[in-house]
Amino acid sequence: MIRFYDPKDEQELAQVERLLRGAGVEYFLTEEPEARLGPKQVQVAEEDLPTAEAALRGYRQQERETSTVLPTGDAF
Repeated sequence: MIRFYDPKDEQELAQVERLLRGAGVEYFLTEEPEARLGPKQVQVAEEDLPTAEAALRGYRQQERETSTVLPTGDAF
């Protein structure tokens, strides 16, 4: 197992977990060695790393595309 992602908070951790499950990637959570860095580290098998990275890249690309489509002036 190798470290794949170090989320900054529980919300980001939940997003990464959903992405990995959706891509069919098995993962493990380990305690963060330094409490101030984040909730847990996400680890994947070395052979699953390309799939995990592709899932994360796809999510980030989709996020960028949808954020540029939002109309200006709308408050959320």
